Amino acid sequence: MAERGPRERMVFSAAQLIRRDGVAATGMREVAAHAEAPRGSLQHYFPGGKEQLVNEAVGWAGRYAGNRVARFLAALPEPTPSGLFAEMVRQWTDEYTRAGFAGGCPVAAATVDCAESTESTREAAAAAFAGWTRPVARALADMGVPEERTGALATLMISALEGAILMARAEQDVRALTTVARELGPLLDAAVRAGEGRP
Repeated sequence: MAERGPRERMVFSAAQLIRRDGVAATGMREVAAHAEAPRGSLQHYFPGGKEQLVNEAVGWAGRYAGNRVARFLAALPEPTPSGLFAEMVRQWTDEYTRAGFAGGCPVAAATVDCAESTESTREAAAAAFAGWTRPVARALADMGVPEERTGALATLMISALEGAILMARAEQDVRALTTVARELGPLLDAAVRAGEGRP
């Protein structure tokens, strides 16, 4: 894979800083320093300023989450809805166990910080969640979940995960994450069984 250029590094760095500190506490100078990019390049690449950079970081985060779905499925010996959700959760339990509870989801952080005040960021966050939900819903359909339920169950999975991430950070404990994986797993797998034999 080619090394990221300065623009891509700045978008990635913005996402990393937003997930740790939120939008308000993430400054353009910090992003440039984190990305090891010249400060003058911010204006060149992001003429819309911080709002543009935040929106692009949110978009990157949504694409990253959506792209991970295929990797999670590939890690499973036999793909099941509960297995997919367990992998989605494991990404966070592994991070929190290894590195502590400093980071959260940059899309959620941007939503909390900006949804009311910045329409373009609210739209970017909504698009990012949609871009994550679609591959989860497709994966569920491929596993035999009836088409009419895939979108709702994908929304349930992502909503439960996002809520558990917030609780885990507040409690400094992965309990909420392991709980949602354990409790939602059977419900998700039952959707496949309910769909078997349907035309």
